[in-house]
Amino acid sequence: MPLQIQAFDAEHPSALLDLAWHLPLDQWPDASLVALPRGISRHVVRFARAGQEVVAVKEVSEWAAVREYGLLRDLDRLAVPAVDPIAVVTGRVAADGTPLEPALITRHLNGSLPYRSMFETTMRPGTVNRLLDALAVLLVRLHLAGFAWGDCSLSNTLFRRDAGAYAAYLVDAETGQIQPGLSDGQRDYDIDLARVNIAGELMDLEAGGSLHPSVDPITFGTAIAARYNDLWQELTRESVYPASQRHHIDLRIRRLNELGFDVAEMQIVRSPTGDTVTFLPKVVDAGHHQRQLLRLTGLDTEENQARSLLNDLESWMATQDDYAPGDPLGARPEVLAHRWVREVFRPAVRTVPPELRRGMDAAEVYHELLEHRWYLSERAERDVGLEAAAASYISDILPHLPDPSAPAPEAE
Repeated sequence: MPLQIQAFDAEHPSALLDLAWHLPLDQWPDASLVALPRGISRHVVRFARAGQEVVAVKEVSEWAAVREYGLLRDLDRLAVPAVDPIAVVTGRVAADGTPLEPALITRHLNGSLPYRSMFETTMRPGTVNRLLDALAVLLVRLHLAGFAWGDCSLSNTLFRRDAGAYAAYLVDAETGQIQPGLSDGQRDYDIDLARVNIAGELMDLEAGGSLHPSVDPITFGTAIAARYNDLWQELTRESVYPASQRHHIDLRIRRLNELGFDVAEMQIVRSPTGDTVTFLPKVVDAGHHQRQLLRLTGLDTEENQARSLLNDLESWMATQDDYAPGDPLGARPEVLAHRWVREVFRPAVRTVPPELRRGMDAAEVYHELLEHRWYLSERAERDVGLEAAAASYISDILPHLPDPSAPAPEAE
């Protein structure tokens, strides 16, 4: 069978032909590869450059490659955070005629890191907590979409910085399945697997001296279940309010918005006696602040980044002479938002040279500048301004930050 590349959404599909498909993946020449941190995988995985894209290539059976490719496409349509599928490569043959395993190609997630490479030094409790929070949110989003993961773990997840927290992305979907809805038993199975896997991964870090002494692997492994259950309960529970206090429905929706979720569909039922009102969120979508920022500015960010940028945008709007909420003669919010992007956001980000950004995207750079501005202003007991904060951040902070995107030693 000749070499066949089934591609989806590849920016430069012809560039995939230039890769060394006639060689086993572990023998690919260095000239084809990109030195990026890799996590533990049961398969051989390498990063390579195809045209202008960096792609992850995984050798796996044809059945598994086609299945995972389809699942990742489904997750993309469901807007669940996961790596983007690009292609499945079949018909690979070595120079001597020996058949080679097919390969699944996914797009490298810019700014993302496997959990191991994030902590060549000791992993502290606060960092572990932030990773688990991100993983719990990812697991809830998967379950809301009807996806049973079947192998939830830190190793099967990539993490991106998100305004002091992390955003988690599914990177391995080969054990998953999508259904119209999941039973409690299916969800419990995923949670239990996550608990066992995370405890084992933290024990492994502990054995290697990369875990803070105060982090107990069993306790933190069990904590993922509590985090998940609290969030799931908040997003899906039925609430009953006295009919005279129907405003609690609005408060509940606002609380979900604060958690980063929108209620896309709901059920509100008045009791036969008229004394109570029952509220049940039926469809809950993540990304409340992301969508709000994207609508106003066109900036596509992570959720916590969007929350940080929106707060700054609203504060800046209040200082503008033509900002008049509710006044038809005032500037529309969208107009002010695009002015903020042009006059505030972009100039501030451009002050930080790309080679000093330590893998941070523009939104994360701006958030860091806001945080540093707050710190300097607190110390000076006055607002020091964004320009001074940027100069200080570049000279005093960035030179001392490690580059998390630098290649790290790998375990195969």
